[in-house]
Amino acid sequence: MPNSSVLPVMETFYSIQGEGYHQGKAAFFIRLAGCDVGCTWCDVKESWQADKHIRKTCKQIVEETNTFFKQSYKDLPENDLSRICIITGGEPCMYPLNKLTTALKKYDYRLHLETSGAYLITGNFDWVCISPKKFKPPIKENLQLANELKMIVFNHHDFLWAEEFAKQVPKNCALYLQPEWSRENKMLPFIIDYIKENPRWALSIQLHKYVHVP
Repeated sequence: MPNSSVLPVMETFYSIQGEGYHQGKAAFFIRLAGCDVGCTWCDVKESWQADKHIRKTCKQIVEETNTFFKQSYKDLPENDLSRICIITGGEPCMYPLNKLTTALKKYDYRLHLETSGAYLITGNFDWVCISPKKFKPPIKENLQLANELKMIVFNHHDFLWAEEFAKQVPKNCALYLQPEWSRENKMLPFIIDYIKENPRWALSIQLHKYVHVP
């Protein structure tokens, strides 16, 4: 999409972050549509086709975000660290995100990115979570930007695959192993044992599915 002032948006919603380092924190989600990474276990496959979703200007997205925070966070100062916006997908980095993040940053939101890392990361973010996928692995330049590496564990080989990426992220990057939802009962005991033997890693579970929120 050459014009990064217009982006396909599947939905915006308010919920809690269900995974990783910021698990349990309230956040306003901006879910962009479009993805060609093709994870077989993706639980938001309706986000894959960008042309099925409305296109919004950066101005419209920012106005929608501001309206929410003015109504729901009216007693907090504008620079409060709990004012978190998470840009997710789909695969949000299919699009240039400079204009959107610059516009949002004017209001002191804390911007988080969720990406597979398969496309070049653009924009200004406070937190970058990269979750590599075998179907379309991340490009090397992105891995140095990661604050959080979240590896989905579907089978035993995924532990070795996770270690390959752990070598490529910054030393202070938070490392997470997360069982693929349909295999959680099977893989969770192995993940726990692996973390006990390799305590650099931590456990991420899809908390939002347990508490039944988006």
